[in-house]
Amino acid sequence: MMKNQKIQNKEQRTKNIDHRLHDTDYRPKTIIQSTLPIKILALGSLFLTLLCSPAFAGEASKPDTGDTAWILISAALVMLMTPGLALFYGGMVRRKNVLGTIMHSFIAIAIISLQWILIGYSLSFGPDVSGFIGSLEWLGLNGVGLEPSPYAPTVPHLAFMIYQGMFAVITPALISGAFAERMKFSAYVLFIILWSTLVYDPVAHWIWGGGWLSKLGVVDFAGGLVVHVTSGISALAAALIIGHRKGYLRDSMTPHNLPMTVMGTGILWFGWFGFNAGSALSSGGLSTMAFVTTHIGAVAATVTWIIIEWMHRGKPTMFGAATGSIAGLATITPAAGFVGPMPALAIGIAAGCICYLALNSKTKLGYDDSLDAFGVHGVGGIIGSIGVGLFASSAINGVNGLFYGNSQQLFNQLMGIVAVALYSFVLCVIILKVVDALVGLRVDERSEEQGLDITMHGEEGYFL
Repeated sequence: MMKNQKIQNKEQRTKNIDHRLHDTDYRPKTIIQSTLPIKILALGSLFLTLLCSPAFAGEASKPDTGDTAWILISAALVMLMTPGLALFYGGMVRRKNVLGTIMHSFIAIAIISLQWILIGYSLSFGPDVSGFIGSLEWLGLNGVGLEPSPYAPTVPHLAFMIYQGMFAVITPALISGAFAERMKFSAYVLFIILWSTLVYDPVAHWIWGGGWLSKLGVVDFAGGLVVHVTSGISALAAALIIGHRKGYLRDSMTPHNLPMTVMGTGILWFGWFGFNAGSALSSGGLSTMAFVTTHIGAVAATVTWIIIEWMHRGKPTMFGAATGSIAGLATITPAAGFVGPMPALAIGIAAGCICYLALNSKTKLGYDDSLDAFGVHGVGGIIGSIGVGLFASSAINGVNGLFYGNSQQLFNQLMGIVAVALYSFVLCVIILKVVDALVGLRVDERSEEQGLDITMHGEEGYFL
């Protein structure tokens, strides 16, 4: 009985509490009246806070996390390309020069990154000065922080800066293929600092930083002019100024480690997706198109190269396949974000044909471009830039070429090619002459015979 009574009392108390919670008369009206203004004030304050907060009023001006992630991943992919280039070039030289050749690419990562942070980025992308160069307003990354980039509003300024810095790093390293096995290391270090400051940075500003060529309508999606024409034409100038390797066309100079070259090719190909698709500066339709056209251009050039080599020499070679793929990647670069899949196929086929012809003509023309920097990158960049003038479609990226009714774009591209090629060649010759006067360009004959690994760096790549 006592137990049942306790249960009944408990149930009654629960009903009373529930009744009071649902009965507004339970609370005195004075309390209701006194809290109502406070509630209205709180709600009004919350509304004003949301209205004035960056998350509500300025969401569009904040960096997009997806685009930022893509640009940082792309920056890492482009950085990986320079070690890939080290392996690509390293396997192509003789065994006694493998480390010296790899060092050319590896040291460029460190030296040009510092140059870019201190002065290069400001010269390339800083506020325009007379259409020729960027101002020094961003010297030492002054004013470059986590705010949206003026060139890519959906990513932080620092993210855009470091992404472009990886382009600046690999470009002078590409030139080293022209004078592999015979340039002093001290001369190389001085050369890449001067060349990046006086050639790469101004040309990057002309086309990507709001300079005079961009104002005239010249376009370059990911570096056909800024990277490949500047480096390729400079490579030709370097090969002519420095001269032949000792024993050229007499001694055997076949690649000492083709598997290393093929590994480097694969890394370059992988990184090239960040190079080209990342140049959309956002993750979406344009980056997807650039990714796809990059691959199509590369495979089309590879197959074309193999077919021509098979017909010309009787056998398809792994070295030829690797070279053809890099030629296709370099050639599609300026057009990757302006053309569709089938035009990319045509550009890749053109790369395979014309770059093969260029590489097989250098002995007849009398210059020693050791690792074919001009034949692949210079010629490829020119072909791809012309391809933009022919195949660009406004349905993809707002620009029409000749085949879509805009002959002016082809003229613009040709004008850009001539301007960049002439400037790169003349400035490179001047820089090489200055470097030669200061420290000397070439190693002596004895050092060249022994190899640059021992004479320049005091080490050997292999102990066999």
